[in-house]
Amino acid sequence: MTGETMKTQDFEDVIREIAALTATSEEVVAQMYTEALERFRKDARVFDYIPLLAEKRVREALRIASKIADQ
Repeated sequence: MTGETMKTQDFEDVIREIAALTATSEEVVAQMYTEALERFRKDARVFDYIPLLAEKRVREALRIASKIADQ
């Protein structure tokens, strides 16, 4: 398995997991995750943790949105 295939698989796994845990469509999660990745990469000097940071940002945004919707 090449590095790019692994990255794609990781990306898809993250999207599926967040979507399932937050009852959000995979399309919405993928868009949010991609945007978060792009924002972090824009100014990053170290790229190793960008996927993790993007994942945390999307989870937090969806958690907040869920709390607001429940009010």
